[in-house]
Amino acid sequence: MTPRVLVREAIAPAGVDLLRSRFDVDEDAESDLAEIIDRYDAIVVRSATKLTAELIGRAVRLRVIGRAGVGVDNVDVEAATRRGIVVANAPESTVVSAAEHTIGLLVALARNIAQAHAALKQGRWERKAHGGIELAGKTLGVLGFGRIGQQVARRAVGLGMHVVAYDPFVSAERFRELGIERLETTADVYAAAEFLTLHLPLTPETRGSLDAAAFAQMRDGVRLVNAARGELVDEAALVDALRSGKVAGAALDVFSEEPYTGPLLELDNVVVTPHLAASTDEAQDRAGVIVAEQVAAALDGGLVTNAVNIPVIGAEELEALGPYVPLAAKLGRLAMELTEGRADEIVLTSYGGLADYDTRLLTVSALNGAFQGRADRPVNYVNAPLIARERGIEVREERSQSARDYTSLLRVEIRVGDDKTRVAGTLIGRENRQWLVSALGFDLDLELAPLLVLVRYDDVPGVIGRVGTLLGQAGVNIANMTVSRTRRGGKALMVLTVDSMPPAELVERIRAEGFDDARVLELGPGG
Repeated sequence: MTPRVLVREAIAPAGVDLLRSRFDVDEDAESDLAEIIDRYDAIVVRSATKLTAELIGRAVRLRVIGRAGVGVDNVDVEAATRRGIVVANAPESTVVSAAEHTIGLLVALARNIAQAHAALKQGRWERKAHGGIELAGKTLGVLGFGRIGQQVARRAVGLGMHVVAYDPFVSAERFRELGIERLETTADVYAAAEFLTLHLPLTPETRGSLDAAAFAQMRDGVRLVNAARGELVDEAALVDALRSGKVAGAALDVFSEEPYTGPLLELDNVVVTPHLAASTDEAQDRAGVIVAEQVAAALDGGLVTNAVNIPVIGAEELEALGPYVPLAAKLGRLAMELTEGRADEIVLTSYGGLADYDTRLLTVSALNGAFQGRADRPVNYVNAPLIARERGIEVREERSQSARDYTSLLRVEIRVGDDKTRVAGTLIGRENRQWLVSALGFDLDLELAPLLVLVRYDDVPGVIGRVGTLLGQAGVNIANMTVSRTRRGGKALMVLTVDSMPPAELVERIRAEGFDDARVLELGPGG
């Protein structure tokens, strides 16, 4: 039977034609979706259709949901995943539009285009009042050097600007390929930038990170562009900086709450647009074609490169490798945390029984864990390799039939320059408990948990008691602990699993007491 596809909301005709050439397609935006969804193998939506758990529960034939756009907020992805339905979107569709809108805001900010336009519309010819500055020769600072940040940088170079950027998760080689100067800290960017554009992912660390302290580090008269996330900016601090002249002007497409009606609209040195960065005909058309390709791939059993939940893999591989997927993700995350997000090369080595299988799924799982919270969009098992390529990170797989004392073993190695950081783990028991067996050159024996504390130190008496006392005084309960050393009197590594997040000042205190290193690693509850 030929699969049936429901196009619920209008997409590019080319996308509909692609689907119609291979499947039975209905374009129906009027019928009661609850009454007809059980007839279809695939559905294509934009943002208006809400695919709730109840609707998905009725979709007994549904194999793929295609969202023609970037987000999937209108789809209950968890419900779809539980039913084995692939959810795919079109995250690449808006990159060019967002980059071009950023450049448009940059030019408008430099030349007071919006203000001059408004004055002339009101009958005022104000040439002197709205004179601007040239972009050529000015320094543009780019915070966040992912897909959009890189496209903005390329365009800014074409305008004759000197571009500097900061993104600790993008390799130095990628910066060199694009001819962009790589700076080591945000403070370095603040000190250099005459114009500053934001392209950071929204994380707990970046939320509100452009605050009063950040503005104080910037050059006097800096100009700010934000077409990324409104929540990146402390808007009250920005208002103060604009009024004081510390920030000469701002061009904003996004706000912490939308629609926005706050005090930024009252300032003459602010250019605003109502979240238009992705709103171009080409971006919308591109989204339709991309999502049609994704739907077709899912129905044909091919690789769904933009799946946001799970990749489609064979039943035999899933049965054998499935239990190791969360372990690979945790090892990837652990290794990346130990390198503080830096990587030139990532190598996953499968030992023992695992070496008999195609382990690409495990490699992707390790990348998925490594990039969680460190990318400019949600990371999943299929876009993680793309993120690695965008950052110039080489990814390799290795296999070995020998697994030492284990039936199967996974090792993740991250290379940064000449330094290599390795972690390894296995599964134990019928419950497939995730076990850490080595890290940083030390043999270990500890069940992985959401919160780990690692302490490196000289192997001398009293250290274990001292660390335990410090954690106890801070009200942090130790669940498990293991200690390893290179040799008697040499270097030692203590790894603890704890029940609650230790306060930052406790970690700093441990470091201050003469330990080589102390850090808390948050791996999360799952893979």
